[in-house]
Amino acid sequence: MKTSPWQPLPDRRPTRVQLDREQIIDAALRISDEEGVDAVSTRRVAAEFGTGPSSLYAHVSNKDELLRLMFDRVCGEITLPPQEPERWPAQVKQLMLQTHEILQSHNDLARVALASIPNGPNALQASEWMLSLLIKGGMPPHYGSWAIERIFLYVTADAYENSIWRAQMRHLKQTQEEAERQVKTELAAYFAALPDDRFPYLRAHPDAMTSGTVQERFEWGLDLLIDGLTRYVTR
Repeated sequence: MKTSPWQPLPDRRPTRVQLDREQIIDAALRISDEEGVDAVSTRRVAAEFGTGPSSLYAHVSNKDELLRLMFDRVCGEITLPPQEPERWPAQVKQLMLQTHEILQSHNDLARVALASIPNGPNALQASEWMLSLLIKGGMPPHYGSWAIERIFLYVTADAYENSIWRAQMRHLKQTQEEAERQVKTELAAYFAALPDDRFPYLRAHPDAMTSGTVQERFEWGLDLLIDGLTRYVTR
């Protein structure tokens, strides 16, 4: 049907995309989970909505702020159970195992916590829970605060290292079990071939040097940290 000359032309300007901060974080997490933190940028996230980076700046000032918001969103996945101060070592371990698992499910996002201090509302809620648990369990506040920082650093660093391994495995098209088995075999052979006059113990114990799974070693290290904290309980 022909348009009459006196009728106004239809508005063909693109519809303005209405965004909010939660939508932006959702999109950024999808990108990071699939491709890693390096793939996240304001331009890339804006493209997910068919718009330009300037449309994001009313909600996030730059990539660094966006990464911190993403990390705090993931901290919100942590479940904080009712406290049992008499069982604080077991509860701290369970919290850290859960945190480790959550971080590993989000590609290499743990790297964000290594470059900044997590201080968003969800991260603070987890810190409040752990500090109060440790104090109720008899630990002086300053040692309790140090414990949070040291244990969380161990957990995030391990999760980030594992993300690097997973990226390498994807490149080599290997499963985790295959890659772990190959690395252990090669390392054991390397230790066994070391000069006996310089490295007698490494050469004699290649199986011990390569024993245990990645998860077993992580939990053993976590136990070391938590067991060490018990010496600082004053009551």
